[in-house]
Amino acid sequence: MGIKDDAVEVRAQGWRTLAALHGLIEAELERSLQAEAQLSVVEYTVLDALSRQDGWHMRMQQLARATALSASATTRLVNRLEDRGLLTRILCADDRRGIYTELTPSGITLLEQSRPVHDATLERALAEAQEVPELAPLVDALPRLHAAV
Repeated sequence: MGIKDDAVEVRAQGWRTLAALHGLIEAELERSLQAEAQLSVVEYTVLDALSRQDGWHMRMQQLARATALSASATTRLVNRLEDRGLLTRILCADDRRGIYTELTPSGITLLEQSRPVHDATLERALAEAQEVPELAPLVDALPRLHAAV
């Protein structure tokens, strides 16, 4: 194996480690959020992303990027959340083709109730990951990554 091959393998191993950490965290969040708030991780992500916007709304394509979903999957997800009364869609005043998505009061309330569940679960999952030798360096790097953003 040459130097170039070694570099590829190092990056591939880093990606596998990142994917393992992500999978561990996502599984824990999914269980907790479903049990406590009847929300999936991606539904929580939508509510959280919308809550962080100035004016509390986003265009659908922005929401798709924030959730790492396709446009069609985002539309289906927004439809489900809208059916539950957690968000609403609003036509953009200056671009009739544009649609904004915005939290409803019920969506805000559910997010406020579920955020402590999310945060505690994330903290617990990261603590568990810290105990896995392969994952510990990545968990240790998270505060530095946050500070760099």
